[in-house]
Amino acid sequence: MAKKNHTLNLDDLKVSCQNCSLADLCLPHGMAQEELEQLDDIVIRHRPMQPGQHLFRPGDRSYALYAVRAGSLKSYCITEDGEEQVLGFTLPGELAGMDGLGGDTYASASVVLETSSICELPFERLQSLCHVLPSLNRQMMKLVGREITSDQHMLMLLGKRSAEERLASFLLSLSTRYRSRGLSPTEFNLPMSRQDIGNYLGLAIETVSRLFAQFQERNILRVNRRQVGIVDLETLRQMVEPCVSNPSLSQQA
Repeated sequence: MAKKNHTLNLDDLKVSCQNCSLADLCLPHGMAQEELEQLDDIVIRHRPMQPGQHLFRPGDRSYALYAVRAGSLKSYCITEDGEEQVLGFTLPGELAGMDGLGGDTYASASVVLETSSICELPFERLQSLCHVLPSLNRQMMKLVGREITSDQHMLMLLGKRSAEERLASFLLSLSTRYRSRGLSPTEFNLPMSRQDIGNYLGLAIETVSRLFAQFQERNILRVNRRQVGIVDLETLRQMVEPCVSNPSLSQQA
């Protein structure tokens, strides 16, 4: 990974934590101006990464958390059979690399799905800053708690929900997350493939494709390849009650 350039320029100002439009979703939430400046000092901002590039792979030395500023990531692990198991998708304002906090290496992988801008937060410097900034430490605890809750809801979804309910929950999750970013909750592009969606939801790709077609026939969705328009948001919600009590389903769903 490239080292941080401490020379201040206009590009740095545009993407600094205090000027980032995603601050309320990411680590800076609730931090004062002086605290944001300290956080800025440890952040390494990289050139845009391209689809297929990995931030880390299973077994890599755990070095940092990664905040997505633009674009999206897919996290996955490799099963004992050598198969890929999709664990989630990381959108702008969300973090990848949480599993690296638990040991010396990452247990999962994180790969870029579309051209993405990434902020790197080295563990050692982040942990040191958490000791002196209570607001940052509280936000870290919230994010870790949210990760645990998301995993629990995902297990419940896969264990008790039908294929239709799983896809509806996934779409509601994306809708909620895009809304929180000031984007349209009913018109968005899917950065992940149908195969990745099926892998994540425990469904065959044929089932995912069939459900998208059925939702379109029932005038619930309008689908054009990866472009999705939610025509009937209320029907989607009704499909997954009471699972929708946690509409975000996963911050990395």
